[in-house]
Amino acid sequence: MLTMSSALDRCLRLYGGRRAIVDAEGTWTWTEHLGRVARAAAILAARGVKPGQRFGILSRNTFRHCELVHAGYWMGAVPVPVNIRLAAPEIGFILEDAGVKALAVDEPFLPLVAHERIAPFAKNAFAVAPKPLGGALPDYEALLKAAAPLPRFESAENDDAILLYTGGTTGRSKGVRLTHRNVVSNGMQCAMEMGFRGSDTYLHIAPMFHSADLLGTGFTLLGAAHTFLAQFSPKNVISAFQDLRATAAMMAPTMVIMTLQELNPRDYDLSSFRWMLYGSAPMAPEWIAKTIEAFPNVAVCQGYGLTETSPILTYLDFEEHKKALASGNYEVLKAAGRPIAGVDMRILDDKGNEVPLGEAGEVVVRAPNVTKGYLNLPDATAAAIRDGWFHTGDVGRMDAQGFMYLLDRKKDMIITGGENVYTVEVEQAIYQHPAVAECAVVGVPDEKYGESLFAAVVTQPGKSLTKEQLIEHCRQRIGGYKVPRQMVFLPALPKSAMGKILKTEIRKEYSDPSKRAG
Repeated sequence: MLTMSSALDRCLRLYGGRRAIVDAEGTWTWTEHLGRVARAAAILAARGVKPGQRFGILSRNTFRHCELVHAGYWMGAVPVPVNIRLAAPEIGFILEDAGVKALAVDEPFLPLVAHERIAPFAKNAFAVAPKPLGGALPDYEALLKAAAPLPRFESAENDDAILLYTGGTTGRSKGVRLTHRNVVSNGMQCAMEMGFRGSDTYLHIAPMFHSADLLGTGFTLLGAAHTFLAQFSPKNVISAFQDLRATAAMMAPTMVIMTLQELNPRDYDLSSFRWMLYGSAPMAPEWIAKTIEAFPNVAVCQGYGLTETSPILTYLDFEEHKKALASGNYEVLKAAGRPIAGVDMRILDDKGNEVPLGEAGEVVVRAPNVTKGYLNLPDATAAAIRDGWFHTGDVGRMDAQGFMYLLDRKKDMIITGGENVYTVEVEQAIYQHPAVAECAVVGVPDEKYGESLFAAVVTQPGKSLTKEQLIEHCRQRIGGYKVPRQMVFLPALPKSAMGKILKTEIRKEYSDPSKRAG
């Protein structure tokens, strides 16, 4: 059965004595972990949660968060991990939209329960912490100790397994319904393509409310262990690899870059660390080379995907990285990789016709890991999934070797003076300047050209850079119409919880000509 309830039962039967959870608080085998999971399911059931119904999780990355997600899988209910960086009204909207029947709240977020949009959910809420807090909400560990294990529910493959909300940076946040078949399929696809091992310990760095965390599914299917990073910092990441002996992780490029800027990984014992996927945003080839040099024993790979695809669609393996670096031909490092097994991918024009190799168009896919749709949004579902194909909203091109090059979000493509400009190409040119740490290029209103290019740039610590220097640098690498003439130098760029640069915020801030620098 392609269900997460079946996958957990398999771990119990086949890998019961293996480590499932590795944490500073202790280590639990799969038998011990799933014993806690079955009792967590009983806690939810006592609060009225039935198979097919949803419950909210407002928590950092912790093993208790993992227990609750697995409890949902175990009992046939649907966990709804909520973005902990949202404001209370936004959290309230998600809880209301999802119709959650219960709410698990990690200790730092307990004050939010008093907010008028969240308070209605307090009657079936409980506090999640290592020790009793003595507050108004019941304590998870005390409830767990008193609960009798709930028997496993046999879910169907097309039942919802988890509900993840998109960031909502371009409008209303949408609840993406991922089925058991979706989640298990992508776990199997990733485990096969990426070489996961049952002996691995996967470090959950990506926020567990984010689809990137579903990469851990492949490790679960193999009975591997999991460990968790509650808060990202370069020191926390390196310490987790050294102290908890994690072997594998997924990191956003900005996390990798921050780590390399702040620390020298060679100063630590990272002998257990063997595999890393970078994704959620492009990384400049120069930084890829620095990453591989800094982690000489780690297979560094890239993946691309979306919440709606559970999440991985394409993969660029370590062998391709090594070949590119050895030959000095970095072009392939700009690719998002090849479609993984089970993914049919096409590049279509605005009329729905497949474009020739090398030409740009919208990336569309069909695969067993593609969502069945958005919660309460039939029109959005119908617009995204047409004739069995999911329209990603991303612009890409495919080459003769099957590599897909992601050029832009469809909404981020800039049309200036009648010319299409893909911001990723411009950003790649800017990143080649040694003084640049981060950058983002957006389109802003222009009376003459309709849109013009605007760059927000963060320089490397201790480095200086002028607009004129950067313009001249870009002129040597890309066509003149692609070179930003307007830019601002900032101490930091606005980012999502995954470290993805929020171009919407930059565009909003600098659409006013008076705020632009030159």
